[in-house]
Amino acid sequence: MLGVTPGFRHAGKTVVIGVDEAGRGPLAGPVVAAAVVLGEAIPAGLDDSKRLSAKRRAVLDPAIRASCGWAVAVVEPEEIDRVNIFMATMLAMTRAVASLADALAGALGAAPDIVLIDGNMTPQGRCAEWRWPARAIVGGDGTEPCISAASIIAKEWRDRMMLEAAAAHPHYGWERNKGYGTAEHMEALRVHGATPLHRRSFAPVAQLSLI
Repeated sequence: MLGVTPGFRHAGKTVVIGVDEAGRGPLAGPVVAAAVVLGEAIPAGLDDSKRLSAKRRAVLDPAIRASCGWAVAVVEPEEIDRVNIFMATMLAMTRAVASLADALAGALGAAPDIVLIDGNMTPQGRCAEWRWPARAIVGGDGTEPCISAASIIAKEWRDRMMLEAAAAHPHYGWERNKGYGTAEHMEALRVHGATPLHRRSFAPVAQLSLI
């Protein structure tokens, strides 16, 4: 789940990786992290994925993956329940950066100079495998293009996974709510119960066992 296109050249002399995640809050489905290093041809219109229309994200996602170095990591609900959603997010970020760093080392002989992460915390000191300089930036998905690119890839990747999951579990409306706890989703949980893709450590799902 990574790509460094043949002949890829990163923008500038400093190798900066941007990282963001999608799916911390839903009751079902994975958490997905993406890591991106911008290429020389930076797609126009990068922004926080939440501020972009689905149509615009669908255009930018393949453009980013065609012109940038990128990697995606997925942590499934079973692991989320085992380690908690915060640590699952840290693990996803660590795995995405590790994959991209390895690809960059092979393609360019380069290592990341800095990893910029959306939010107020980084995996540094929290995940034993984390080994890169890191800086957290609140709102970075709207201000740092490399993080914006990562937010778009993570969002689109997870949305595609939830559309596939919706086909296998049609009662929950995941094609519309992407696993978030909407009224439709909550009613389906009450009627049909939890699936293997539900996060059983999340209160609305855990409380089903008490009903």
